[in-house]
Amino acid sequence: MKAKGLTIVVVATVLIVLFLSADVVNETQQVVITQFGRVVGEPVTDPGLKFKVPFLQKATYFPKNLQDWDGDPGQVPTLEKTYIWVDTFARWRIVEPVLFFQTTTDLLQARARLDEIIDPAVRNAITSYKLIETVRKSNRPLDTLDEGVEATAQQDQTTSYAVETGREIITQEILSNAQPKLTGFGIELVDVKIKRINYTEQVRASVYGRMVAERNQIAEEYRSEGQGEARKILGGKEKDLKKIESEAYREAQEIMGKADAEATRIFAESFGVDPEFYSFTKTLEAYTETMGKDSSLVLSTDSEFFKYLKEYEPEK
Repeated sequence: MKAKGLTIVVVATVLIVLFLSADVVNETQQVVITQFGRVVGEPVTDPGLKFKVPFLQKATYFPKNLQDWDGDPGQVPTLEKTYIWVDTFARWRIVEPVLFFQTTTDLLQARARLDEIIDPAVRNAITSYKLIETVRKSNRPLDTLDEGVEATAQQDQTTSYAVETGREIITQEILSNAQPKLTGFGIELVDVKIKRINYTEQVRASVYGRMVAERNQIAEEYRSEGQGEARKILGGKEKDLKKIESEAYREAQEIMGKADAEATRIFAESFGVDPEFYSFTKTLEAYTETMGKDSSLVLSTDSEFFKYLKEYEPEK
């Protein structure tokens, strides 16, 4: 019974020792083995089941895949002293786990080292170039153009904001300046990118005000052109209306003239048959027009106007 119990204790101890000495390393991990705080042997970078001396050795795991670094947005002046907010991010990885363990210990301290190195590199790069260099990467024409702006003005504006370096070269410069300082920590900086650029609040208000003024100017030009076109249309309408009215008046006068001529001709022909009757009717019309109900008329007995009254003899 004692031998059986001893065997069970030995087997249990062996299993515990094997369990404590075995470590599983996956594809995204790399391990540094330390003994009493000192690195022992080469780092483990291949996945699989690995063994160490239990209780004496300790396994420290580090990621082998890409890690992200997200910088804090900061206010940076450009070469022309325009203050902007710059937000950057980077991708990095641990390429020398032993050196990384000896210099930074863990990921938290590694990110602090990245802050200390990448942020100044970004600031130095931004302050060395104009704003347009950090915004655009080439002089490729924009897909959209401002409405209401003349082509020559757009061409002058494109020329005045020509890109000589570009955003990609600036980010490569940041990468090349920061990488040598990170090599001593066992870190490889894969890439650095500018995530967002924006004006500071004071500059942004000025820029927005200028944009509003430009748009108001363009709108005023549109309104002026519209008013000029409206006046032109109204003027043409008035001209056409007067032309139509004058032509209509001329045609009406021609028709009235022809009608009066025709009436005169008919009257002349009608009264030409009996001139005495014509003279009589015209005299009666003259009587009607000149003498009213309360009119008094003094005529000589020899007056031609009185001849039909003088010839009239009432019946007895």
